[in-house]
Amino acid sequence: MNQLNRREWLGSCMALPSLAALPAFAALPGSKAPLLLRSSWQTVNIGDVAHTPGMLTLLEKYFPDQKVWLWPSNVNNGVKEMLLARFPFLRIVQTEMEQKEALEKCGFLLHGSGPSIVGTKTLQLWRKQTSKPYGILGVTVSSIDPAGMELMDNARFVYFRDSVSLALAKSKNVKCPILDFAPDGAFATDLKDEPTALKFLAENQLEAGRFVCCIPRLRYTPYWKIHDKVKTAEDDRKDRENQLKKEQDHKPLRDAIIRLIKETDYKVLLCPEDASQMEVGKELLYEPLEEAIRKRVVLRKQFWKPDEAISIYKKSLGLFGNEMHSPIMCIGNGVPAIVCRWAEQTSKGYMWQDIGLKDWLFNMDQESDRNKVADTVVAMVKNREKSLEMVAMAQKKILAAQEKSMKVLSKSLEMIP
Repeated sequence: MNQLNRREWLGSCMALPSLAALPAFAALPGSKAPLLLRSSWQTVNIGDVAHTPGMLTLLEKYFPDQKVWLWPSNVNNGVKEMLLARFPFLRIVQTEMEQKEALEKCGFLLHGSGPSIVGTKTLQLWRKQTSKPYGILGVTVSSIDPAGMELMDNARFVYFRDSVSLALAKSKNVKCPILDFAPDGAFATDLKDEPTALKFLAENQLEAGRFVCCIPRLRYTPYWKIHDKVKTAEDDRKDRENQLKKEQDHKPLRDAIIRLIKETDYKVLLCPEDASQMEVGKELLYEPLEEAIRKRVVLRKQFWKPDEAISIYKKSLGLFGNEMHSPIMCIGNGVPAIVCRWAEQTSKGYMWQDIGLKDWLFNMDQESDRNKVADTVVAMVKNREKSLEMVAMAQKKILAAQEKSMKVLSKSLEMIP
């Protein structure tokens, strides 16, 4: 079955460091004025949490002398403490007085990666109250309204995290002088929480190099459940779509789990990217399995932060599922990962194609793609050497694009007094 023993697996892991651990190019010292990072969109999804530490890691790596202030939307649920533990230099501006000070004292505003230009209002405020420059790095855009066009036209640069978004901006004749591709900031996230990860693995009899991670996802995140709110008419529509497509979207994952259990000696860990997915995994992946299969499947019952998640992903043989940012964090840290996507997730999934992993990208709206998922998951796990080669090739593309965007940012920072 072409399986690796523990010693061989640990040896293979040494070949692929995390992207953040690789050496940086020699950057000029940062400006005296702080850089203001607009990021940290929410904390109920570890992908949205990971945008910020990833971008901070890049800034730390390329601009070690640059002061950085963070303007977050949300750093609750232990995220603020996690960020400050990793980045003790960071200043987080949250109060109205702190935000006013940031507008006055910071010399450049960098909008971090996200599903759109999430911080539109902050960018508009920055333009209205200051004459200082700003840039946008690593976003997806599904449409461009007049407000978005104005912000992009006047930015120093706009980097898109997928080629579909970049093509849209070019087709709309966005006037920004630099429109290009740059990876999602979460690729650079290097957080870790080894003690918590090791405790979880021991409690669930999961051995490093002997399990594969799987993440479920509904078409639309049920935020009404996460935030315990009464459903709106739009929520009802989304819920109907979730119920209609949930079996279609999870049967390929279930088939892959069954194949892994039957054809290898490994276990499968069902884990979440957002706070709703423990329940989704239980209903659609865990409970439908035969008892004999279920004995080697672990269902995680608690949500987690990206530091613990990454520590566990790095001890796995790889990850597959219907999410985007856990695969991003995996590839960034040298772990193979398969992405399954659908139209409701916008074009962000095409970044897998952009970094050379099109063979690990599946469109769950197409039956032909759904039918390939299980075979590809099994092959990813069994053909370990080839999988690690694919990850290494993707990392090279990511690193090249990161360096290109950071050099452009460097020129903007040099101009700040």
